[in-house]
Amino acid sequence: MSEDTDLIERDDTDELSGDEERAYALDKRMVAAIRSAVDEGNAEKLTELMEPLHQADIADLLEQLSAYDRRRLIELYGHEFDGEILSELDEGIREEVLEFLPKDVLAEAVREMDSDDVVDLLEDLDEPQQEAILEALDESERLVIEQALTYPEYSAGRLMQREVVIAPEHWTVGQAIDHMRNSEDLPDNFYHVILVDIRMHPVGQVSLGNIMRSRREQMLTELTEELFRTIPVDQYEGDVAYAFNQYHLISAPVVDDDDRLVGVITIDDAMAVLDEEHEEDILRMAGVNEEASLSDTIIEAAKGRATWLFVNLLTAILASFVIEVFADSINQLVALAVLMPIVASMGGNAGTQTMTVAVRALATRDLTAQNALRVIWREVAVGAVNGALFGLIMAVVVSVWFGVPMLAMVIGVAMFLTQVAAALGGILIPMALDRVKIDPALASGPFVTTVTDVVGFFAFLGLASSVLL
Repeated sequence: MSEDTDLIERDDTDELSGDEERAYALDKRMVAAIRSAVDEGNAEKLTELMEPLHQADIADLLEQLSAYDRRRLIELYGHEFDGEILSELDEGIREEVLEFLPKDVLAEAVREMDSDDVVDLLEDLDEPQQEAILEALDESERLVIEQALTYPEYSAGRLMQREVVIAPEHWTVGQAIDHMRNSEDLPDNFYHVILVDIRMHPVGQVSLGNIMRSRREQMLTELTEELFRTIPVDQYEGDVAYAFNQYHLISAPVVDDDDRLVGVITIDDAMAVLDEEHEEDILRMAGVNEEASLSDTIIEAAKGRATWLFVNLLTAILASFVIEVFADSINQLVALAVLMPIVASMGGNAGTQTMTVAVRALATRDLTAQNALRVIWREVAVGAVNGALFGLIMAVVVSVWFGVPMLAMVIGVAMFLTQVAAALGGILIPMALDRVKIDPALASGPFVTTVTDVVGFFAFLGLASSVLL
């Protein structure tokens, strides 16, 4: 072991009591040592430092480096580059890395990958890059990948892997074990043996645990799991991920239109989709392009955010028109201008809270037509309770602050109405958008903000104009 690695391990031992949030993060001393090896051009030292790292950690490391350092590392690391690193990389970085890799290294890396990871790698590349990778595969592997690419994007056919362990439904445990021991092309990781009939229709699946603890003469059909679901090859991958999460699936066979087995989806791929869906929802709710990443250029990042900033600008102008209607009232009572931001801020926060709950419930299918009225009533009730509470608090504050009892009453009532409107808009707008097949995570924010601002300003300034002036 080198002095660099030994020093890193000793330092890690000294800091075992460090911040828990940094668990599993790349050690900064390790990163510094790797950078030093790259600067020195020391391939042997770099390989020694990189060897203990998981492929996901190496991918994180590459994403943290600048393009210049990333290229130098890849060129120095050379033939040690693992195919799994490619599948772990952010899409934007992945294309750049593919350009740096020598053709022979790329070919070997791709041959090590499962079919579903190769498909994931190819689908975002330009045609010349796709051809370069396909040429590195054997003819049989290439046909499998090309077939997978014919399925609709974001479908189970793109998500599945073609490496499947199957057994005829009449086999015993002993026959299945002998088959697996004698086979040279089993997947690296699998969880079930899928039972098929003579037409290649899946009829059940048996977990490896059940096989290993059963007698050799026992029939596989006696060990099949009660929960057995097949996935249509054209099913949307988000629905696949939902099924895995909902029914606690570990793997599931994929079937074509004739119910013939064509592949299998495993939990790691399903959960990756679920994670991507959640990430996209968060980015969309913030008005950011769902493909955004820290590797984007300044122009790409600005362009990805400009669209919804423009929409927000339009809604802000609409709210300003409401304020202009009551410009004379504001001129006569400056306290209105002082208190307006409080009403808008509280309404906006309440609307965002309700909208977040609604969008998440729609995504997980907890909010349905059957329970919609109950959920709407619940959110409005929550808005009313908070509106009454914070309306009372602000009434007391304004009464002490400005010494105008009627102004205190106005802001209390306005706060109540704004909170109720925010709750109502926050739940109804995502539901309405979902009903017309528009992603609520993408479009709800500006509309909810508009509702809360317009209602808040109308309620506060309208009541003030009627009561105080």
